[in-house]
Amino acid sequence: MTEKNGTPPQQLVTFTTGEYSFGIDVLEVQEVLKRQQMTLVPLAPDEIRGLINLRGHIVTAIGMRQRLRLGARRDNDEEMNLIVSLRDGVASLVVDSVGDVISLDPSMYKPRPRALKAPLKEMVLGVYESEKGMFLHLAPEVVCKVCEEDAGA
Repeated sequence: MTEKNGTPPQQLVTFTTGEYSFGIDVLEVQEVLKRQQMTLVPLAPDEIRGLINLRGHIVTAIGMRQRLRLGARRDNDEEMNLIVSLRDGVASLVVDSVGDVISLDPSMYKPRPRALKAPLKEMVLGVYESEKGMFLHLAPEVVCKVCEEDAGA
């Protein structure tokens, strides 16, 4: 399927954390899992929720609420693990909920708003506006940068 101008639509896996609606390129998402059992990592930064065993592979789980400096959840709903592909492997983003895969016309894309503050400012590539709402387009490599910083310390 291509849009009128011949450019293929952007496909995003959508999810929410707090009041934010996000999207990650479908090609960067390996899979979506219900909440996984995590092993805590002593002395890890707050963003590192723990490690999960993904079919024999140890994967770092990054809490999006902690990464965005949001408060704890007020409800008892189960969190979800969004497994994202990175240059050097995979990571799990622990999010409040996962939505649909949506196809968006590239003309709906807007640059990253200047008003965004850290740490969100560094993670957002741009914004997609559609009839389903507004989605902040995330860069998984930047979201997971906390792992790289701590590994090199």
